[in-house]
Amino acid sequence: MRVLNYLELESRLDRSGIGTAARHQRKALADTDVELVTSPWNGGSLGKAAAKRAVGDPLFESYDLAHCNLIGPGSVAVARHAKRNGIPLVLHAHVTREDFAESFRGSTAVAPALGRYLRWFYSQADLVLCPSEYTRATLESYPVEAPIRPVTNGVDLDSLSGFESLREPYRERYDLEGTVVFAVGNVFERKGLTTFCRLATETDHEFAWFGTYDTGPQASETVREWVTDPPENVTFTGWVEDKRGAFAAGDVFCFPAKVENQGLVVLEAMACGKPVVLRDIPVFREFYEDGHDCLLCETRAEFREALNRLAGDSGLRERLGENARETAREHGLDRVADGLRDAYAAARENADTEAATD
Repeated sequence: MRVLNYLELESRLDRSGIGTAARHQRKALADTDVELVTSPWNGGSLGKAAAKRAVGDPLFESYDLAHCNLIGPGSVAVARHAKRNGIPLVLHAHVTREDFAESFRGSTAVAPALGRYLRWFYSQADLVLCPSEYTRATLESYPVEAPIRPVTNGVDLDSLSGFESLREPYRERYDLEGTVVFAVGNVFERKGLTTFCRLATETDHEFAWFGTYDTGPQASETVREWVTDPPENVTFTGWVEDKRGAFAAGDVFCFPAKVENQGLVVLEAMACGKPVVLRDIPVFREFYEDGHDCLLCETRAEFREALNRLAGDSGLRERLGENARETAREHGLDRVADGLRDAYAAARENADTEAATD
């Protein structure tokens, strides 16, 4: 089966969770009987496809099923082409109204309108994929009028291999000492930025956030304030060229995110055997067990107490970290491959059923 696995704006999303999820899909399917196409356009780009169209060639590539990972105009064009030509359509819900809020400047105000758009867009699919049961329930509440199926975003265990060797170089580069509480990923308030920084002011630990941040016009006021004037014991590194260095340099992964559809960086931290401290929200309850492979906290006082416990108890850190490794292994790319192949078969069946009833 020839499948289009399309990530619109792919070059701009290389550092994002969506970009990572799409890479996981493609790597997971590489050793299967699925033949992947990554651009919908004949010739590999819209410009080349338009030139081919001018001489009578088709605008779109040939594929048996379309799988889109974003929600923009290119994905809309693919969706319309698929529906016109009877091609099964899978839309991947990496974006929700809820997780768009508190990201960029003005994103919270735009979120309600985005929700209405997402309801229309995702409802075109023969099957909607999402990372969690939590996200499925969120989409059903819109409501999205299409079948919805959770498939883990997974974790690429091989991509983290050898991370330990980078511990000293990265700690030296960012002048980190002692117990380092850390986060990884783009710096947004939705990911718990204010809680992270206030915890730093209330403890004696070093804090480091490894990931890109913006101080320009599109940055939220909260992000701009914290990254330009952080507490003395907080380091914002900006982009790091090797994510393994971030997981090597840190000791306790603290991720007080308010909304997540799964949280890829949590699985990556777990794969590195790091003890993780998370906000007690439904999606983390779905995947992780408090006291077994993580510590879940509701209030800042609970976060503070959890961080202090872990800093002073090497046995607890080791136990949580080892259990976290086992949890991460359960989300390996083999599970992603199985989930996608089953999903593609279901989408084709749904499309055939719809065609038969028209």
